[in-house]
Amino acid sequence: MARPLNMDSLQQNFWKEEYLKEIMLRFGWHQKYGALVKAKQERQRERRKKAVETTLKLPSVKAPFPEEPRSPPHPRPVEPPKERDLMGVDEMVLEAEMKPPLREVRSLLYQGISHEDEGRYRYLKLRALLRPEDKYTFPITTNFNYGWQMGNMASCYVAPEPKCRIDSFFRRNGAFSLLHPRDVAL
Repeated sequence: MARPLNMDSLQQNFWKEEYLKEIMLRFGWHQKYGALVKAKQERQRERRKKAVETTLKLPSVKAPFPEEPRSPPHPRPVEPPKERDLMGVDEMVLEAEMKPPLREVRSLLYQGISHEDEGRYRYLKLRALLRPEDKYTFPITTNFNYGWQMGNMASCYVAPEPKCRIDSFFRRNGAFSLLHPRDVAL
């Protein structure tokens, strides 16, 4: 609670009395219960010391004798760098979760800035258009199992002309005005 800075003598005497009451209350509590609390703390301290002294101690283990130094291991033959297989896919790519993007798509990262819908923004939009099986080598989550390598299952049919001639549900001129001819259902 914030105390006001402009106090008169009446408020100052009130706070002085409150402060003295609080001090006397604490003093009375310490006179009444202080010895009991101190004795309880001493008993707990002694119990802790006994518990530490009576805990089971494991026997120490002797260190093994030092062995004679061995000769350094023979160097392993250096493997030639991995070559591409007939499919043109490295084993490293098959081990990765996500397939690397095409060079053309990756080059979009460095052209323009996202604020102008270029750069990273455009790259992510094009990556989002790809199907998951085109981006990943295998299904990563269980949700990928549904529809994995199913192709386009449904096509959206758009009617050439809308069936409804009413553009909106609400009246244009308010509730009690004359009806507009387009607001009347046919």
